[in-house]
Amino acid sequence: MAERLVILSDMWGAKKGIWITSYLGYLQQYFDIVFYDIRQLSDINPKSDTVEHVCEALNNGGMNTALAQLLRKESEESHYLTFCAGGTIAWNAGLSGLPIKSLTAISPMNIHLLKEQPDCKINLLYGEYHEDKPTLEWLSVMDVNMEIMPKFGRELYSDDKVIQKVCMDLLDALLKNTMSFKKRPLVS
Repeated sequence: MAERLVILSDMWGAKKGIWITSYLGYLQQYFDIVFYDIRQLSDINPKSDTVEHVCEALNNGGMNTALAQLLRKESEESHYLTFCAGGTIAWNAGLSGLPIKSLTAISPMNIHLLKEQPDCKINLLYGEYHEDKPTLEWLSVMDVNMEIMPKFGRELYSDDKVIQKVCMDLLDALLKNTMSFKKRPLVS
């Protein structure tokens, strides 16, 4: 049985997220994938088409709506791959009891402002030019893994090189987990 991977989009959802199909193409043969469009989970007006409007909608109840919907829809322990606002939603859902095996969050919004973390393995990925990434002090207090991709900004997750890297990292981790067998006594 394949490991379950829940993918949470960035704040644009499927509207501007054609890049998400690349992740799905790489990962669908190895994981049982569930995809959530953050705009839909957040009940953001589909006509909101500027960064300002979408951020305002997320900050004025959209994040809480998405969090509540995710908690209602998901009860099975799963791995999470998230982008931008999706990372923040998954992080907060983990703090609210969402069963998370691992969280790979790419450019999550405002994570550096949080004081608690979900009880799971966490890997953060940011671009070098992302202006509000966590500090080294925050990382050491939180005991979270973070990688910085040189010469990338906030939306690094839509670049083919980053897509390949993230997918290979996830598949490598999956392989290491599934390839480590426990010695069991022979049953006669």
